Amino acid sequence: MSSPSPGRTLFFFEKPSAMRQLQRFFRSPNTICVAAEGHLLSAEEPGSIRPEWKPWRFDALPIVLDTIPVCHGTNRSGHSHEPKIAAIRQALNGVERVIIATDPGREGSMIAWEVLEHLGWRGRVDRLKLGALDDVSIRRAFAALAKEPSSGERDYAAYLEALCRQYEDYHLGLNGTRAISLRLRPPAFREPWRFGGVQTPTLAILADLEERIRSFVPQDFFKVALYLGTRSGAELTLWHTPKERILDSGVAETIRTAAATWAGPLAVEHKDVRRAPPRLFSKDTLARRCAKRFGWDPQHTAGLAQELYDQGYLSYPRTESEHLPEGQAGDAAAVVAAIATVLTDVRTVLQRDEVPLIRRGTKGHYVKDPGEHHAIVPLCKVPERSRLSADQFRLWELVAKAYLAAHLPDGIDARTSVTVEVETPLGRKRFVVSGRVVCAAGWRAIYGSEAEIEADVVPGKTKLESEAASARLPAVYDGEGATAASADVATAVTEPPRRITRGELPVVMGRLIDQVDDPAVKRALENPVNPNEPKGLGTAATRDTILPKLLKSRYIMLANGKDPAIEVTEVGLAFITAVRRVFPAYGDPVGRAMFEAELAEIGRAATRAEAEQRANTFRQRTRARLDELIAAIATAPTINLDPSLIPSGQADNRPPTPAMLSFAVSLAERKGVKLPRGCKSSVSVCRAFLDSHSGPRAPRQDAEGHSGTDRPPSAAMLRYAQSLAEEQGIACPPEATTSFEACRRFLDAHASQTAHQGRSRQSPVSRTGKNPGSRSRRPNTRTRASTKKTRHNA
Repeated sequence: MSSPSPGRTLFFFEKPSAMRQLQRFFRSPNTICVAAEGHLLSAEEPGSIRPEWKPWRFDALPIVLDTIPVCHGTNRSGHSHEPKIAAIRQALNGVERVIIATDPGREGSMIAWEVLEHLGWRGRVDRLKLGALDDVSIRRAFAALAKEPSSGERDYAAYLEALCRQYEDYHLGLNGTRAISLRLRPPAFREPWRFGGVQTPTLAILADLEERIRSFVPQDFFKVALYLGTRSGAELTLWHTPKERILDSGVAETIRTAAATWAGPLAVEHKDVRRAPPRLFSKDTLARRCAKRFGWDPQHTAGLAQELYDQGYLSYPRTESEHLPEGQAGDAAAVVAAIATVLTDVRTVLQRDEVPLIRRGTKGHYVKDPGEHHAIVPLCKVPERSRLSADQFRLWELVAKAYLAAHLPDGIDARTSVTVEVETPLGRKRFVVSGRVVCAAGWRAIYGSEAEIEADVVPGKTKLESEAASARLPAVYDGEGATAASADVATAVTEPPRRITRGELPVVMGRLIDQVDDPAVKRALENPVNPNEPKGLGTAATRDTILPKLLKSRYIMLANGKDPAIEVTEVGLAFITAVRRVFPAYGDPVGRAMFEAELAEIGRAATRAEAEQRANTFRQRTRARLDELIAAIATAPTINLDPSLIPSGQADNRPPTPAMLSFAVSLAERKGVKLPRGCKSSVSVCRAFLDSHSGPRAPRQDAEGHSGTDRPPSAAMLRYAQSLAEEQGIACPPEATTSFEACRRFLDAHASQTAHQGRSRQSPVSRTGKNPGSRSRRPNTRTRASTKKTRHNA
């Protein structure tokens, strides 16, 4: 690169749409703008690095790289990003300073830094963090940049954290998937058993819940109803429903008998109950609400939110926070006024109440430090309804109404409870009924008929019994006399834990603390750096990608419904059982959450040197864990799984051949076992039965009696091997002319090399800028564009 020109600055954007939003602010001829298109570089496939890594062989594991080689990625149309990288290389010539203006967060940092490292940039780098793309937020970001001279150093730490996450994903997915598929996978399961650092402990959460649901035994419990008549002629029904459920019908009958003869004064209490507005949205809670309200998949919600961010209508959506920084309290009036120009039906509510009302502290909406990114909120720039799609507007309206509600007064309900104490042989028992009346709608006026926002119960937990309530209570006063008319015992049935739904899974992953009951474990999952964001699985940017992976592997399936429940299949249960038996740490969600917290410390390093030291330690630890994993799998037995339990789409449902079926029938008779269900109609079921009961197969022989290990190659194989040797100027090994296996190994090693030499593409470059091996190899540009999403990233 040429020597830098004084004052010449290059802005590196994540996408052209963001670049266009900021180019309005640039006037200097020394300012250059370039835009990526997501990740421009891709991780190399193992077989492209070394040919012997392409076949799935257990003796080749673990496959470990010091750094992951990369090549030019491709866009959605399949075109290489090589021209775009070349254009960025050209733009860097003569530049003195690079300002990274990609999306805030480690993923955006990685998109820019991986290209700068690939091109060998060694100049000054600063980081512009754009929490939103409206004018106010852009100016605020530039002001923050001017006050932060070491922004590039800290951003490099975020890049290293992302790089370490990719490093672990790549190696764990590659080695774990191959090892488990080769050694533990049931014979009837034909696809790989995909393994991943985040998806496997996530499956463990679902599998534990599945076991609790399957082992749940319904049990009757009892509630006692007391029917009263008051002195003024009013009639009431009160209930005895203690927190500790009544499981003995005799106990319930004793209480009923005593209650049937009760007479005495009523205890009537009136009080006003304040109802604060809900919290603002994080990425996960927004996905959950949209799944319940609209039936959207979390990835669809994330895509819409990103589109609205790119257009400058929402703040950055990949956030785990539900709070705003105290410094943005002054923006509320302008944002509320802007929203009212679009949602005209809320104007009367805003005029009637004192708006905006600012709630500070952890129980409010404004805190001193909301985390890396604040909650998702609307901006002063508001959309025209006609310029958004229907789903985009529904999402923006949902976020906008949540923001308005957060700045309106509390709702106030007048709550009345009526209580009596009944003396029984078992002690004094409390009967109660309550009712409420809305005195002041407050923030609920924004929602109209949808004012009752559904309570977000903890996913995977049994719904607790609520106190007996009545829609309308008669007029009664405290101390009024009443007499029992009768009493009854009502029988109810305990319910199993609720299944986690598609929309709830990201919330469960992020708030693992809600899934555990042990106080010590809860304390361990607390986050002292940011108490509002406890330790969890994965990151906000990637949690919604886990469910599609689990579905693809047939570990889970979805029920019907707007927000379908997740059910773990027999394959998923068998897989997680195998993982926990072989290497329990990878099936432990809490342990993984603690591991993730340690990984996040790389991104919090204060200096580049400190971040590099932490990253090197992490890579060494990853390599050691891989060695332990492969060693443990090497001695583990194959999992036995009834082929009939494999979900639809995995089993080969062709009928078995007559010879296979005849052999299976005779084998079953000889061993005194029954044929499994589906054996006569499915070749995969029949094959699995034969694999399990017939013992090892004898080596296959050809017509001349040669076995599979010593038979000669075919004439076609031999001609192809000789032509390859001539083309590449090498000698064909003598053993390749006499041994089928030797000839096949020669073809495997050299046929792909000839194919690669036919492509005129650049050789792969590792993250450190060095070739990964002594022999130059061409990159596989068909690899997907995202450096963190390879075939092996389970």
